[in-house]
Formats: sequence, structure tokens, C-alpha cells
Amino acid sequence: MKILLLSDISSEHTQKWALGLASKGIEIAIFSLNHSVYDWFTGVENIQIAFQAEEQLDGKSFFEKLNYISVLNKVKKAIKEIEPDIVHAHYASSYGMLGALSKFHPFIVSVWGADVFDFPRQSAFHKKIFSYNLKKADLICSTSFIMKEETKKYTSKEIKVTPFGVDTEVFKPFKTPSLFPENAVVVGLVKSLEAKYGIEILIKAFARAKELLPGTDLRLLIVGKGSLENKLKELAEDLNISNAVIFAGKTPHEEVPRFLNMMDIFVSVSVDDSESFGVSAVEACSCAKAVIVSEVGGLKEVIINNKTGLFVPVLNVDETAAAMVRFAENPALRNEFGLRARQHVLENYNWKENLELMVTIYSELLVKD
Repeated sequence: MKILLLSDISSEHTQKWALGLASKGIEIAIFSLNHSVYDWFTGVENIQIAFQAEEQLDGKSFFEKLNYISVLNKVKKAIKEIEPDIVHAHYASSYGMLGALSKFHPFIVSVWGADVFDFPRQSAFHKKIFSYNLKKADLICSTSFIMKEETKKYTSKEIKVTPFGVDTEVFKPFKTPSLFPENAVVVGLVKSLEAKYGIEILIKAFARAKELLPGTDLRLLIVGKGSLENKLKELAEDLNISNAVIFAGKTPHEEVPRFLNMMDIFVSVSVDDSESFGVSAVEACSCAKAVIVSEVGGLKEVIINNKTGLFVPVLNVDETAAAMVRFAENPALRNEFGLRARQHVLENYNWKENLELMVTIYSELLVKD
């Protein structure tokens, strides 16, 4: 089986799907409008790069979206040379448009988040583009049920839920050298430093929790890079907590389990529903961490409140701080939640099972075709 993925080669999600499918003996070719920072694909069996651009086309406006059309001939050329069995577009607005205009079948579209929660709401024209892309698909996939329900507003077609699970043999509890003193209670997050992930709320809540726990060496570990990095560092300084915070920067995905295992409490307080699945929260759960999440998007789906984690209202500094204090004061409670969280992941978000589901979807689609 040969699959052409139309997807961002720099995305960890693309890398994970490509490497996973390739490990199953499926030939994967990647067509990307972005350029990969990490050379994660060279020498990997069953993976080839059909095309990767030198610079990214973000497609934020319709006129920028027209830039994708200039790439269409390259997509058609790649299809002709590779002769894929299936073209699978990851991200319905941009790569979905390329796949739809290529007229190749069978064609799958996977919605990711902002493409369904944000893009079609920008204007009637954006909605029309989004609906057209879905109309041309033979099958639509979503990583969460909440995103499936949102996508159903624009199509009557079948939508398969394909959870983006984690490798529980990699994301597991283990001892690792810490960046903090041994007695510290470490709150942390692994995310891009962008507005929708609510990291400003996290920092303010951490500062509040630190005030409430003067006898506890509370620390904050933020792993990731993004456009808000300098602003967030300034906020930490303004709140007089910069000496308790480490901004670790962007890290290769294989290093994420190590950072997660430095944490005692994982906090993901995203502020909008385009947080469609909550992969980082699932990874933290798989490492048996006590997790705090905001009640948005897919985060509500992957965490069971008061069992595998704690829900806090969106944009609520006080409630987030209170949840931090609750976990920070009680190591036994953290352990109890963490063990239940890992078991929940083992039962519902095991990457190997999720990968098998995608392979089955491909096989069934080819039989229908």
C-alpha cells in the first residue's frame, strides 16, 4: 500500500503518523508546504519526501490561500510520479484544498482543529471552501468526537474518529535527572507558546499558588517555543517568579517523556475549542502525572474530571491556582490520579491500537474503491 500524505512535514503529528504507518510496511510519501527543522526522515525505510517548500504558506486570508493553487501542479506531478493508492490530506483547509483540487481518488481528509473550529467561521467564502474540500473527500477523519460533531455542521458524510494516542512504552513513568532541587514540586507544560494555549493563565495561576504555599518549593517548567516567548518571560519577571520558572525551549519529540517525568503536575489550560484532542495531556497521563485541564475542546474528552485529572473553568486564574495547590499539598492524591490516568490511556489511547485502526480504514477504503 502506498499513501501520499499532504501534510506539514515539520509537525510532530505528521511525523508520528508517517513513522507509524511506515513501520507497518506502508509506503509513505510526504508533500509539505513547510520545511522541516529536524531531519527526522532520512534513512527511514518506506518514507520519501515528494516535496517540501523552502518557506511556509500560512493561508490565513483567502488571497493567501490562492498561493496554494500555484503549488497544485506540483501535487499533480507528485501523484503521477508516486502513483499512490490513497491521497490523505491532514488539515482540511489548506492541504484539504490541494487534495480536493487534485481530483485524485480515493481521497481522505483529516481535520485537526483550527481548520474546522476557526477557518470556516471567518467568512461565508471560507465556509464554502471548507465545505467544498469535505465534499470532494471519500472519507473524513477526526481525532476526537467533539471535533467530529463540529465537522458534521459542514457535511453529511461519514466521519471516522481516529484518536491520536501515545506510545505507552515510550510515554511511561521513569526516573530522570531533574532541572530542579529534589524537594521541589514541579508544575509543567509542553506546548507551543501561543495565545490559544493559555500559558499566560498558567503563569499567573502558578504565581498565585506559590503565594498560597510559602512553605513549598513550587517550580514551573515550560517546554516549547512560540511567538509569545518574550512576553511570557516578561510576565514571569513582573510577577517576581522568574527564579522559579524554567523556559526549556523547543525539544525533539523523543525528549518529551524525559521532561514530563520531571513534572509532578501537568497543566493545560487552553482557551478555545481548537484544542481539538489534547495530545500533550494524554502524553502526561501516560506518564502517570496529575493533570489539570481547562474545559475546552478535546481536553474534556480525554480527561475524566476528579478521576484522571481536574477540570478548571476557562481563563480562571483562581480556580487553576486552587487545583495546583490541591495537588501540590497531597503527593498521595497526585499518585492516585496519575495511576488512574495511565490506566485510562492504556485502555483508550494506545498508539499501536490507534495505528491499526488507521491501517484498517485505508484497507477498507481500497476495497470499496
